[in-house]
Amino acid sequence: MKELTAQQLKPLLTDGDEIAFLDIREHGQYGEGHPFFSVHLPFSKIETLAPRLMPCRSVRCVLMDNGDDVSIRAAGILESLGYSNVNILKDGSFAWTEAGYTLFKGVNVPSKTFGELVEHEFDTKSVSAEKLHSMLAEGEELLLLDGRSGAEFHKMSLPQAKSCPNAELGYRLPMLVSKPNIPVIINCAGRTRSIIGAQSLSLLNISNPVYALKNGTQGWRLAGFDLANNIAINNLPTPTKEALEHGREKAEELITRYNLNTVTEDIVQNWLKDKNQTSYLFDVRTEEEFSQGHVKNSISAPGGQLVQATDEKLAVRNARIILSCDNGLRSAITAIWLAGMGHKVWILQDSDMSDTADITPENVRVIQTMALPELKMHIDNGLKILDASTGLNYRKGHIKGAKWVTRARINYEELGNPEDWVLTGSCRMLMGGIARDIEATTGKKFKGIVKGSIEEWRAQGLEIIATPDQPTERECIDYLFFVHDRHDGNLDAARQYLKWEIGLLALLDAQERSVLSPLHPVIK
Repeated sequence: MKELTAQQLKPLLTDGDEIAFLDIREHGQYGEGHPFFSVHLPFSKIETLAPRLMPCRSVRCVLMDNGDDVSIRAAGILESLGYSNVNILKDGSFAWTEAGYTLFKGVNVPSKTFGELVEHEFDTKSVSAEKLHSMLAEGEELLLLDGRSGAEFHKMSLPQAKSCPNAELGYRLPMLVSKPNIPVIINCAGRTRSIIGAQSLSLLNISNPVYALKNGTQGWRLAGFDLANNIAINNLPTPTKEALEHGREKAEELITRYNLNTVTEDIVQNWLKDKNQTSYLFDVRTEEEFSQGHVKNSISAPGGQLVQATDEKLAVRNARIILSCDNGLRSAITAIWLAGMGHKVWILQDSDMSDTADITPENVRVIQTMALPELKMHIDNGLKILDASTGLNYRKGHIKGAKWVTRARINYEELGNPEDWVLTGSCRMLMGGIARDIEATTGKKFKGIVKGSIEEWRAQGLEIIATPDQPTERECIDYLFFVHDRHDGNLDAARQYLKWEIGLLALLDAQERSVLSPLHPVIK
């Protein structure tokens, strides 16, 4: 284990070799400010998330904490998992700012910054909320598509919109629009997926006019218009045989026009076995298609979300990223954007997609549980309760008398004998991490570990209480309060968020800006 200063680390982030710069603080701390090239790997979930984000155990990785020595604990865990090149940023996030480097607020910062660059580079056409509202009111024929995930669409979207996640836009469009003159408008909640979705269709040179909805659903609300909530998610149309073949031809055109890399399955399967280099094999189709059959050893990563939240799927810069789908179109479009973000990308050629086995993330140890009916009896007999829920879930409701704990800040000496406590919560990852730390530190186990919910506790006759202000906002390091209610009617938060997103490009230094370069055709 080696300590690096911020000045030593900075040039390593773009030296061309593989590196994973890991911010191991909790979600709220990370979202309040993190380095541009860092990826979030919260200490509370490190055993489960590390193998997903860093499949190669020899990768060079650097850990950043809050200057509180959590990196030392995290490094020990990673080394116990077999990671052999673990380094620590000396003095954590404070060292980064002391060196004069920027900490970026928010999440998915590289993707959102790239979206702003794409709009600037290609002058993406857009329509305002007011213009769209007028078009709908006047009954103009148009196709309004929401490029986010189905779950986000269900929560809230625009009246008359249809759900069509970004990677599906070009793939499904022939079944969604029959006339070449009908305007197609892409929306998301803010800016990035509207921009990337509209530009994805522009890559295909379709005859329909294509626009991004300026500022998405937030812009719609700021203009004074209402959103629809709890919307039924429409089924995506199934491509016809002709549409599939047409899509295959379009994919070949894009591969040639943008000089994209392709690779065969036998080579990829050998890459995945390589213990000295990182490879990710992502299936960019829908999760439903993936569940019905996919390439062996692939991981489901729908293309629109992969572009939007690349840092949630991979932590290693300069790794090999391989994309698979059925006719190549979704892979090609996704590859164009990932390559523009500075990643090394290959498109998997025709391959066997008959495998139905899902890759289950590693689970270091299955935690032992106490049966729910036993819980009340033990509590009535004086057993003390720890609650490992997220801070906000604890606020909403917990068993009366339960003490809230977060893994990064648990005080083992104050806790005393673990055999006097039962550990409760709703997330196995959060509970498992605390249980492992307790056992490793004290050599003892909790009296019991019980996964459950407020409803289940109450059904057992346990008294549930809410504490709206406890833990305090300062203590809730696992929750990002930064414009958290921008989708829930707080218009000031929406304005602040959009101002932040539009301003991302201006925050980049020369090194950070150098990796972002939207692809232009090499053959026209």
